[in-house]
Amino acid sequence: MFQQVSQTNIPAVLLKRARESSEYRRTCRLDPEKAHSILHVLGTSLEANLNRSAPPSTRFFSVKCTASVQYSISPAPKETSHLSPIPLKGNSVLLINMSHASQFENDSKLSVWYYGENNDLLGKARLYLTAVEISLDVDADRDGVVERNNPNKASWKWSPNGHGAILLVNCDCERTYRKKPDNEQDYVSKVSDLKDMSVMVLRTRGPAKLPKGYKLTMHISQGDAESVRVFRTRSSEVNNSLPEKLFYHYFVKNYPLVLSNEVLSQEVPYLGGVAEMNFYVEGLRFPDKDFNGLISINLSLLEPISAGIPETPIFTDKVVFRVAPWIMTPNTLKPVEVFVCSTSDNYQFLKGMKNLVSKSGCKLKICHEYLNRGDRWMQDELEFGYIDSPHHQFPVVLDSPRDGKLDDFPYSELLGPDFGYVTRVAQRKDVSSLDSFGNLEVSPPVTVNGRNYPLGRILIGVAFPTATKGRNMTKVVQDFLWAQKVQEPVALFSDWLYVGHIDEFMTFVPAPDRKGFRLLLASPDAGYKLFRGLQSSGHGQAKLFEDVRDEEPITVDEILNDDGLRDENSYVQSCIDWNRDVLKRELGLDDEDIIDLPILFKLEEEDNRAVAYYPDMVNMIVLGNNLGIPKPFGPRVNGRCALEAEMCSLMEGLGLSCTFIDDFASYHKLLGEVHCGSNVRREPFAFKWWNLEM
Repeated sequence: MFQQVSQTNIPAVLLKRARESSEYRRTCRLDPEKAHSILHVLGTSLEANLNRSAPPSTRFFSVKCTASVQYSISPAPKETSHLSPIPLKGNSVLLINMSHASQFENDSKLSVWYYGENNDLLGKARLYLTAVEISLDVDADRDGVVERNNPNKASWKWSPNGHGAILLVNCDCERTYRKKPDNEQDYVSKVSDLKDMSVMVLRTRGPAKLPKGYKLTMHISQGDAESVRVFRTRSSEVNNSLPEKLFYHYFVKNYPLVLSNEVLSQEVPYLGGVAEMNFYVEGLRFPDKDFNGLISINLSLLEPISAGIPETPIFTDKVVFRVAPWIMTPNTLKPVEVFVCSTSDNYQFLKGMKNLVSKSGCKLKICHEYLNRGDRWMQDELEFGYIDSPHHQFPVVLDSPRDGKLDDFPYSELLGPDFGYVTRVAQRKDVSSLDSFGNLEVSPPVTVNGRNYPLGRILIGVAFPTATKGRNMTKVVQDFLWAQKVQEPVALFSDWLYVGHIDEFMTFVPAPDRKGFRLLLASPDAGYKLFRGLQSSGHGQAKLFEDVRDEEPITVDEILNDDGLRDENSYVQSCIDWNRDVLKRELGLDDEDIIDLPILFKLEEEDNRAVAYYPDMVNMIVLGNNLGIPKPFGPRVNGRCALEAEMCSLMEGLGLSCTFIDDFASYHKLLGEVHCGSNVRREPFAFKWWNLEM
């Protein structure tokens, strides 16, 4: 009459899970004087101390159960007849599992019979069991599908074989008027907004309702609440018979807020039977100095004790998300849109840009003067990037803290459906010219000492590391860039420049060989070498700026005879060489990966910082194989500008086409060039950031 003592039919995966971690075990009490009803969660184990509940003088026990209940005894008893009681030891423990969810409350039973020395019955403890299956699920394997109960859903791991769900910052705007980013409003405004969120599914299986007093609650920590919101579907209340337009209107109104900065815990429905409920998780902020990007969401089953006494948690399921980083795009990626400003004096510049963009097969977006208010420096105001997840991807513009007269453009003209916006606000006293985003670039993918950077590395300009004073990119922007992790920044020395932007001395262009690109560096040494070659060839009287209105021409001989200019360029070359060494070291470059461009500088008397002597050809726009280069107006030899000829010679060997754009009066004289006056949105990387080896 006694059941055989063994680990009877316990599903291997459930038994393994229960034994591996005490997290899945729950202590339950046995009472020989009173039957107890227990709600059991599949995949966990109930653990009962048999000796603690046994009547005095108990020497033996036996266990009986219905077919859906499995148990094991620890320590395992010696082989004995299934008819014989089992000796009770001081450390005897009963481990109880169930094989499937209940259809009705208390539809399963287990009883423990206690015996004395002569097998006389001393008492019987009974448990009535209701089994439920509860799983809070996310796309932990990053394939775009929310799988059931992934074993790695509660942790994050980088790499192609990694795991962990991904969350986008909902920083676009579904509205087209009175715009503000969707993450600044605590409701779902349109059904289309849901694609910016990550789906989280509550899956349950069990009786039509939970036993009286039991409840499910979802909860987050106070720290995580600043970074995430959770909405749910009120699916059981949706009327699918409504006409489509009315249905979607009704649908949108039925996404109640579950968790937020003000609601850290809330009861969620248990639907009964076999059911799924979708939740939509919304990222609110990007990783930053005070936020590592990881967020945990918990679901707990609470058990009642008695009226007036708080419930206690008997089971908790947890999922982990990582907020997707903001990612920059290098010159080697395909251009999509080019942005420039129209001003009263830049007709020639615009004409050249239109021809270049048309040849490159991308779109040109012109910001007209009523909006730019005379601010032509499109590169300095913003930086294009994107965010990505297995379920969705969209561009995000980073608005610089420079806040010139173009300040409204990123928000008013770019923010919209599937086009996000982010900024970092700095105190005005901390903002300098180095906070303009001509001072923010990113390299193509590189490998450095065996470490891969498949998304490249961010490059920023700062003061010289040993300087006691100088201008720096503001700390809030630097902290933001470092916190994204996937494009580890490199600091370069740019404070030697009057404007202070790294795009004044460097850029990248695509190449068909080696690493797939070349680093172009401004080089006064290359400039003097070119001019000395012209002089030795009898062209010392060839003039720079000969065709430039209101500009005094100067001969090659006059430049070479200017000892002060030569000294100034020796200083500039030493500053560029310092950066050259940093770039070689931090990007894993060889000298063969670098091309020196013949560009001279001069120092401003005001503070001995450098500006370009003639249009700075390195400050170019790269559109695939087409380069838009500031027209240098160099000395003409045999009817052709010698600087243009040298540039074409250097670039055409890489299969690149050079278009020279006249920006002299409208940009160069204002201490900027083609790159400063334009910006490019590019296609994202094919490489997925979560596959990084970190």
